[in-house]
Amino acid sequence: MRTKVAIAVMVVALLFYAALIGFKGVALLGSGSVVGVLLGLALLVVPVLGLLLVWREIDFGRKSAVLADALATEGGLPVDDLPRRPSGRVDRAAADAAFAERRSETEADPGNWRVWYRLALAYDAAGDRTRARAAARHAMDLYR
Repeated sequence: MRTKVAIAVMVVALLFYAALIGFKGVALLGSGSVVGVLLGLALLVVPVLGLLLVWREIDFGRKSAVLADALATEGGLPVDDLPRRPSGRVDRAAADAAFAERRSETEADPGNWRVWYRLALAYDAAGDRTRARAAARHAMDLYR
């Protein structure tokens, strides 16, 4: 519940910021100077891009949570029992071993969203966030 409230507060703050910047952009468009018009256009485009990026992240988190809940309901969510360093990060050797297991599962059944989601979790534990997100997106596509 606290997460939803925090997200709502951040979205409201971003909308307020976008509106404020948008008003400044419109004012600069009316300035008549070339620099003012260009800055005004930039001030109108940047908040829209920000809103799109925030929406994309929220949507990714929502869809990822749906997959995690479905996998947990089936009892297929891997247990997070990898050894950790004093900093709290997963031990690299253990993460690599778990990753090798998840990769072989995925190669054996590439059309299964469950193995792709578990692969995404293994990538994340190994510290490869880019591939983790790509594997999670692929799992989301297969889930649909």
